[in-house]
Amino acid sequence: MKAIKKLGLVSALSMAVMAPSAMADTTWNVSLWGKQRAFTENVEKLAELVEQKTNGEFKLNISYGGLSKSKENLDGISFGAFEMAQFCAFYHAGKNPTITVNELPFSHDVSLSRVAEIYTAVYNHPIVKKDLARWNATLLMPTPMPQYNLVGKGDVLDELSDFEGMRIRGPGGLLEVLTKYGAIKTGVPFSEVRQAMDSGVIDAASFAPHAHLATNTTAIGNWATTNLNLGSGDCPVVVNNDALDMLKPAHKKALLDSVPEALAYYVENYEGVTAAYEAKLDENNITRVTFTPEQTAELDKAAATVREEWVKQYKGKFDSQKLLDFAAAQFAGK
Repeated sequence: MKAIKKLGLVSALSMAVMAPSAMADTTWNVSLWGKQRAFTENVEKLAELVEQKTNGEFKLNISYGGLSKSKENLDGISFGAFEMAQFCAFYHAGKNPTITVNELPFSHDVSLSRVAEIYTAVYNHPIVKKDLARWNATLLMPTPMPQYNLVGKGDVLDELSDFEGMRIRGPGGLLEVLTKYGAIKTGVPFSEVRQAMDSGVIDAASFAPHAHLATNTTAIGNWATTNLNLGSGDCPVVVNNDALDMLKPAHKKALLDSVPEALAYYVENYEGVTAAYEAKLDENNITRVTFTPEQTAELDKAAATVREEWVKQYKGKFDSQKLLDFAAAQFAGK
């Protein structure tokens, strides 16, 4: 009798666990990393909207690190290990060289909503679509981020020559500029940035505000740049082509129609993150470093050479000059 009761309890628990999934006609697994934060709010909002619009028939099951390592998300998408993922272009430039154009230093400070428009336009360029097709992938939406700035520990940055020997963690385009002034690109996993700065493995980290807050660089740094304007990371949300093609028309429409709403929510939410970051700088008495017009002009010259080098690096793989010109026009508002 006891055994029967126990079996009944197990069955009831199993049904309770399975109920949410059973209600969904289609469930997509989504591979993210870290934890829910400003950086992932576009995906979280997308999941909410899709479920609402399909009355629970189509759900996005979001996993933070349980499906794949962050640098292997594009690989997982390619063979259908999961249907959706987020990744950063600078994690593996060789896998997605075309979209690294968005990470180049264009020396323009543009709004988050404009960044979303620029990245989306680049994603829809034929050269980029062909590149991502190699991974059986479609770029669904961007994760727009402000221009990256540095938070550093040690002597306060004053002259551009102060970059000499400075060990910095950050994305490719920005660091390619700073290495021309003697900075040393130093790879450190995202989760280890604070420890690395605290122990002296790195002297500074380059992030958008949300990542400075997430890694808590503001707790140990003593200076921060305000107007570096040498680009940011491009971390798109990508979907598996086969999964996208197999969606019911109504579900596909719900997914695609929800992208602008998810991005609008993300942008609005991020404004609060930027304010929180500025408050942390004040709270911890971190010295703001603002580059002079003369210093900015020098950085712009270095940025131009980095863009030229990018064209030369990839001209044998695709029409890199054409793609650069397209992206540059987008950033310039043309």
